[in-house]
Amino acid sequence: MTMSVNADNGKETCVLIETTLGNIKIKLYDETPLHRDNFIKLVENGFYDDLQFHRIIKNFMIQGGDPNSKNAPENAQLGAGGPGYTIPAEFVYPKLFHKRGALSAARQGDQVNPKKESSGSQFYIVWGNTLSEAELNNMDSNLLNKEMQAVFNDLAKERQTEIQALYSNNDEAGLKKLQEELIKLTESKVDSSNAKLTPEQREIYTTIGGTPFLDNDYTVFGEIIEGLDIVDKIQSVETNPGDRPKSPITMKMKVIK
Repeated sequence: MTMSVNADNGKETCVLIETTLGNIKIKLYDETPLHRDNFIKLVENGFYDDLQFHRIIKNFMIQGGDPNSKNAPENAQLGAGGPGYTIPAEFVYPKLFHKRGALSAARQGDQVNPKKESSGSQFYIVWGNTLSEAELNNMDSNLLNKEMQAVFNDLAKERQTEIQALYSNNDEAGLKKLQEELIKLTESKVDSSNAKLTPEQREIYTTIGGTPFLDNDYTVFGEIIEGLDIVDKIQSVETNPGDRPKSPITMKMKVIK
């Protein structure tokens, strides 16, 4: 099987997700080839057939792809299953972001997964809420702080030996001087305009909705092109504690042109 054939002929790959509440059609992004090709492989191998959307949080997202969810008893703990491998993160930000209808890869948390590698099979479809301009302005500020902290931490790692020596000598003045130096270096390296939501993001997040706080932390690799009303139905169902639907919602998938 040539899994990247659609990237070569200029046609995006689409997948039909048939659920017990209706059909959803998604397109996979060529900008995220590792996730695209892995998803195609799993779909063509029937991996997703009869699995459940095992985690649903209203006004947030619907999640599936855990192989342990197939015919799982009602009290089974789900969410830890996969094909036995992870996929390197493919962040194409800000072009690809968590707008409503985005298809994204689930993953383990940063503490055990600092490289933010994706689950080999689990995915989620974004619902989210619309946000106000004030909320987005606050997010811009948080994005800038996050970017500055990351750059500062990298610079500090490069001077770790020097920092340890200053600590060992209880040299508070030296530590303060070095901190000020690193702050100035950080400010010179960070372009504040790159740490802001784009006009397209602001337009979509204020009118259509999404989950911008997940941007650049989880890989977005596709989007819904038909059946967003079905996603709405799914994200609105009643759930038990643990966010599992009270009535199973199963899926089947096939690659379509």
